[in-house]
Amino acid sequence: MSEPLMTREQCFINARRALDAARERRDRARAAGLLDPAKELVLRRIEREMRAEQAAADRAAALDRAA
Repeated sequence: MSEPLMTREQCFINARRALDAARERRDRARAAGLLDPAKELVLRRIEREMRAEQAAADRAAALDRAA
């Protein structure tokens, strides 16, 4: 009658695979200098924000360990 449904885990695996493939294409285009300059600026801003968030999380974890 109906086909079996995909499990939640399989859906996450498939989504992760698609995201990883898209990131790989983006990284190859970026390395080859094929990205639009405006998109490159957006990526740099996002990366800078992510590094700042990670640094804040690392500092908080270090404070928790020290306490």
